[in-house]
Amino acid sequence: LAQAISAQASLAASRDSSESPLATLHPAATMYTRFVEPGRLALITYGPCAGKMCTIVDIVDQKRVVVDGPEKVTGVQRHMMPVKRLSLTDFKANITRGAREKTLRLALEKDEVMKKWSATSWAKKVAAKETRAKMTDFERFKLMVARKKRSGEVKKSLKTKKK
Repeated sequence: LAQAISAQASLAASRDSSESPLATLHPAATMYTRFVEPGRLALITYGPCAGKMCTIVDIVDQKRVVVDGPEKVTGVQRHMMPVKRLSLTDFKANITRGAREKTLRLALEKDEVMKKWSATSWAKKVAAKETRAKMTDFERFKLMVARKKRSGEVKKSLKTKKK
């Protein structure tokens, strides 16, 4: 027992003082960066506004928040939502708690939050999913034909390179 205690003490002394002991044991479990806070941009995952972006404006309690689009930017009105129905992003606008819609819109424009969001691969995947869902039968057919044509071209070019 004494040896184990001295080994732990020497390990703690040799470690960098800025690292916590938890960081060495579970590095992934130590640093959360996406907090539920006013100004945090989030994607609504369930409900009538599913697939739309919103911004957390106020915190009601541990499970619910007030979100706002603003409506002119994202189409989401100010309403209360459970946190379970939100996917938090890395982006945050600099606003105070309970900010008005105009203040929120100006903060989003100033920080260019929506432009940064639309440049991410997550946003591109969401947009592609929406596009695919809105395709008509004929558009899906044209896509299938284009894929077959591309596949044939790739096979043809690979065949000539083998010879």
